[in-house]
Amino acid sequence: MTYGQNPNQNHLLAALFDNEYDRLAPHLELVSMCTGDILYEVGGKLLYVYFPTTSIISLHNLMENGDSSEVAGIGNEGMLGTVLFMGGQTMPSRAVVQIGGYGYRLKAEILMEEFNRMGPTLRLLLRYTQALITQTSQTAVCNRHHSIEQQFCRWLLLAADRLTPGELKITHELIAHLLGVRREGVTEAAGHLRRLGYIRYRRGHMTILDRRGLESEVCECYGVVKKEFSRLLNDNLHRQNHHLSLPLPMLSIQRNQRVAWRASN
Repeated sequence: MTYGQNPNQNHLLAALFDNEYDRLAPHLELVSMCTGDILYEVGGKLLYVYFPTTSIISLHNLMENGDSSEVAGIGNEGMLGTVLFMGGQTMPSRAVVQIGGYGYRLKAEILMEEFNRMGPTLRLLLRYTQALITQTSQTAVCNRHHSIEQQFCRWLLLAADRLTPGELKITHELIAHLLGVRREGVTEAAGHLRRLGYIRYRRGHMTILDRRGLESEVCECYGVVKKEFSRLLNDNLHRQNHHLSLPLPMLSIQRNQRVAWRASN
C-alpha cells in the first residue's frame, strides 16, 4: 500500500458499518489519478465506481459544439458512479480528474451486491445521491444567477473542504473551463481576491490565506451544498450511534481505531 493512504480517508467509506466495510475492503483497489485523466466518457459503461481520497473528480456536461462546464465535483466526501444503483449502466456525463491524487476503485458488481442486501449501505448511498443532486441543481442556479467571483469563491471553498490544507494545483484556464466562463473573468476575480489578501497564487498554484474572507464573498450556494452533505453524513453517524448504543465521541474513537488497524494491514 502507498504510505499514508487509507480507504477511511473517504468519508463515505468511513461511514460504513464495520461488517459492511469488511465485506468491501478486500475489493478496494488503490489507484493514482492524474489531473486531466478521463475516467468515463458520456455513455461509458460503469465497470468501476471510484471513492476519491486526495483527488477531486469533476462531472462535465458536454454540448454539441464541444463546450462543457462542471455540473458537480466529487472528492473525499463521496463517490463516482451513483447512476449505477439508480438504474443506469452508463455515465450521462464526462468524468475527469480535476485535481490529481489518490482514490479507491471498486468493481461495479461488488458494490451492487452490497447495495442489493437492502441494508445500511443502501440507505447511505441513497442519502449521498440526494446530496449530489442538491449540488448539481445548486450549481445550475449559481451559474445562472451569481457573479464569476462568487462562483469562483464557491469552487475554491468546496475544493478546500475536500483536500488537506495546502496549495491547490490548478490554473485560471482550468477554473474558467470548469465554470464555463471566460478566462479573463477568472483572472479578474482572482486578482481582486488576492488584493483583499484572501488568496495567493502563482502559475498553476493557488493558496487560501483567509477562509473567512472567502466565505464573506461567496454566495449562498456554498452553504446550501455543504449543509446538505453534512446533514446526510451526520444522520448516518447518528444512526450508527443508535445502533451501537455509543455516544458520538466514543463512535469516533472506534472509527479511528478501525482506521489505524486498516492502515497497519
